[in-house]
Amino acid sequence: MKQNKGLFAFVILVYSFLFIPIIIIAATSFGSESYVAFPPRGFSLKWYHNVFTTESFIRTFKISMEVSVLATLIALALGIPGAYALTRFDFKGKTLLKNFFFSPKIVPGVVTGFVMFQFIVINLKLPIYYSLLLGLSIFEIPYAIRVIGSSLEMVDYTMEEAAMSLGASRLQTFFRVVFPNITSGIIASFMLSFISAFNNVPVTLFLSGPGISTLPITMMNYVEYNYDPTISALSVLLMLMTIGIMFVVEKTLGINNL
Repeated sequence: MKQNKGLFAFVILVYSFLFIPIIIIAATSFGSESYVAFPPRGFSLKWYHNVFTTESFIRTFKISMEVSVLATLIALALGIPGAYALTRFDFKGKTLLKNFFFSPKIVPGVVTGFVMFQFIVINLKLPIYYSLLLGLSIFEIPYAIRVIGSSLEMVDYTMEEAAMSLGASRLQTFFRVVFPNITSGIIASFMLSFISAFNNVPVTLFLSGPGISTLPITMMNYVEYNYDPTISALSVLLMLMTIGIMFVVEKTLGINNL
């Protein structure tokens, strides 16, 4: 009984740690004062109006959406065959290669961002937009490989053997047998990679530049010179967007299918 009470208290503590900051941010976004105050004084929607009338927020939101979608598609295009090869074939250096693909998630983001800056911007001298796109694509490949690889491991290999024994090539077997069985994993990987790319700060901080920036970087710059609740309002909108994406995934696929 004491153990149950202790576990319950620990769960309450964890959930409080997670949700109290969100509640504070949501509450301050409706304050009428020109500074962040909790509890909020008065009620106003002007900070939400300010979000939609600030040109830098709108412009960088569009850039973030475009770059995140493209980077996620590139990561999937490379991650799907990579996950298939790592799951279905045994070859020398497989473990080393798998660790290499996961390394961007093991190394701190600031270090990864600095290395990408040195290699992509300094050495390759790519334009800012393409540097940002390439950096985020590389950073999101581990999500694709990990999630899709897990889905592939749940697909019985005997189905592929049966299809190939009936005359199908490996490529035909993949698209007709394997692909339909890992669709939920691909969509889940797309959602996770997109959210990660959209909210990424360490990589985009090093790879963004004049005229090309992302929404999280713009939010950081805004907070540096302003202390009004506009960022609180924008944070609430981004949280609602993320919840909406996950709700759609749950309703279309179901958590148990992921």
